[in-house]
Amino acid sequence: MAETGLIEPKIAEFSLKATLTGDFPSIAQRFSTLQMFSVKLEQDNSLVLLSVESRDMQKNPFLFFIITLKPDSIDVQYSIALDTSEKMRKLYVVKNLLGVLSLITDLYYADPAGLYQYVDSTIDDVLGSLSQNYSALFNNYDSLFNEYRELKRLNIELTASNKNLTVQATQAVSENRELKERLKQLETYSDESLMVMLEDWIDAHNSTIDIIEFSKSYKIPAPRIEQMLNKMVTTGYIELKG
Repeated sequence: MAETGLIEPKIAEFSLKATLTGDFPSIAQRFSTLQMFSVKLEQDNSLVLLSVESRDMQKNPFLFFIITLKPDSIDVQYSIALDTSEKMRKLYVVKNLLGVLSLITDLYYADPAGLYQYVDSTIDDVLGSLSQNYSALFNNYDSLFNEYRELKRLNIELTASNKNLTVQATQAVSENRELKERLKQLETYSDESLMVMLEDWIDAHNSTIDIIEFSKSYKIPAPRIEQMLNKMVTTGYIELKG
């Protein structure tokens, strides 16, 4: 046979004791409506269920399993891709076998003790193949997930706090703006008010006034003070001495 260069899968098989309580034509009829299986009655009084999961480039079955039901036994043959776990593959096939048997309990059944022992050993093989690294990985995942939940909680709290601070800052800016406006209004004296202030200053300072000092004290521009003093003199409100 010429080499095709195609990678062939591994083939594995196992058998279990069983008992036929009905007949194979009835079993075949029950599976005939399921698209998952190709069903064939053999001349040697057996029933073959074939499930093809994938094919190669030449359209030959690549991943598949075959369940052969005989009057006193079950033979199972299945393929295993080279890059997959043999133990996980066997567990998958056993799972499908249990599904098949569950559909024909009134016509056919496997020996309970043998079936249980095989399923139990298959599960043990899978669990035993899980290294300590998986346990460490799961523990790390739990730890990281707890940290994630804590960080998420803190983020929610900080977001709420930030919103409150933003509201408070906005209120503070608004209040500061209002205070500045009020202060500006207070610092903008009317002519009448300024005249009274100048007169009070002059009376308190022995009839003298230091325009620069007065300007600093009340934050009033010096030119306006001079203008108002001139007005007070020309209107006779105050008199110049010397």
